[in-house]
Amino acid sequence: MFYPMWNEEEYIDRAIAFGRRACERLLAAGDIADYELIIVDDCSTDSTGRRADELAAADPRVRVVHHERNRKLGGSIRTGLATATGDVVLYTDADLPFDMTELPRLVRLLREYDADIISAYRFDRTGEGALRAIYTLVYNALIKSLFGVRIRDINFACKLVRRRVLDHVELRSEGSFIDAELIIKATRSGFEVVQAGVDYFPRTRGESTLSSPGVIVTILREMWALRRDLAGVRPVSRD
Repeated sequence: MFYPMWNEEEYIDRAIAFGRRACERLLAAGDIADYELIIVDDCSTDSTGRRADELAAADPRVRVVHHERNRKLGGSIRTGLATATGDVVLYTDADLPFDMTELPRLVRLLREYDADIISAYRFDRTGEGALRAIYTLVYNALIKSLFGVRIRDINFACKLVRRRVLDHVELRSEGSFIDAELIIKATRSGFEVVQAGVDYFPRTRGESTLSSPGVIVTILREMWALRRDLAGVRPVSRD
């Protein structure tokens, strides 16, 4: 499991504590052999980096990667995926947008459906505000129109991914388009994506920048770049 973090000093302790608790339950149930909790510190300007190092010093299962420059969400997710060593990798945000007690269900769905990715969606998005809800609906519709991918909540920060996907799919996005890039390239490569609904818990501290004009411009630029690059994506055998 990994968390991309930029200035998350108010959330980092809770994120690691909840992640540890969920993984320990999976471990006790025999659903996993081991786990790691990875913090990708995206050149934070608050105490996130220092606190991450303290947590890693106290627990060998906590690992930290520090960016020397701010690489935004896409760069942080790429670092997290490259750093993770497990056969199954969970990506989520430090503000814990879903209930970690749902993790065993998501792992079970991955196994029972022999899926390659579990892509979670929010049962109720009203907590994120009207503007963000509209933005999400329009964005999902645009992805469906341009790439033929039908995912209800493609940018939601709860994705469970098998190693075989990460070994095949090369991600390039530096911005928030990376969630869509992962799903689009995975489906074009023949990997199976299963969607699962979860309860959503909106951020109550700090500030989200996902709907800022700069982020939206970057998404659109990377979206058109992917349209050009998809000609080189070929299906892969899942055997």
